[in-house]
Amino acid sequence: MAGHSKWANIQHRKGRQDAKRGQVFTRLIKEITVAAKMGGGDLNMNPRLRLAVDKGLAANMPKDNISRAIDRGTGNLEGVDYAECRYEGYGIGGAAVMVDCLTDNKVRTVAEVRHAFSKYGGNMGTDGCVSFQFKHCGYLVFAPGTNEDALMEAALEAGADDVVTNDDGSIEVITPPYEYVGIKDTLEAAGFKAEMGEVTMKPQGETEITGDDVAKMQKLLDALESLDDVQDVYTTAVMDEE
Repeated sequence: MAGHSKWANIQHRKGRQDAKRGQVFTRLIKEITVAAKMGGGDLNMNPRLRLAVDKGLAANMPKDNISRAIDRGTGNLEGVDYAECRYEGYGIGGAAVMVDCLTDNKVRTVAEVRHAFSKYGGNMGTDGCVSFQFKHCGYLVFAPGTNEDALMEAALEAGADDVVTNDDGSIEVITPPYEYVGIKDTLEAAGFKAEMGEVTMKPQGETEITGDDVAKMQKLLDALESLDDVQDVYTTAVMDEE
């Protein structure tokens, strides 16, 4: 679905992520702290922490910041106690929206998320109302023109779950979430460098948004992403850029 706009949407989203680098360190520090708290400070024994640290290094986060975040998580340094929470709802045109948060005050966070949904034309739903529409996985996107057969062979041999070629020629490689880093490194060593990659909640279907609804949906997503307690926002919305 919406294959014609897949690559444009990926590039648009990548550009938006790059523009929000100022928020990245704060969110990564929270994720590293929580990952260390839940699974310990050993990267070899804690795949969630390994992934968070790799993301920090990729964002040029100083190693001292990473070490301090791990120490706070393991209790070697005093720090804020963050809790994980997820909120679900619907955006413009019924598009599913899922919001992952790390917070030290759930009452504040749920109020802010609900306010953003209601102010910008969405509806906050109940737990589980849309989460079944997403899959936790690693996700690598390769530009149109990439050798499909060679990439597929390398990806599946490296342990990828699936390789999908879109109508516009871009290729997606889907991986188990905590094997993402290893598969990405293996593909890069084989000469395949992704244009974009992340561990995400990938929508299993798409809700195409067009016309005036594009700006409305983007305002809702921007409002949610700007909240201090929000780590990630996922949506089934695919917005055609005119």
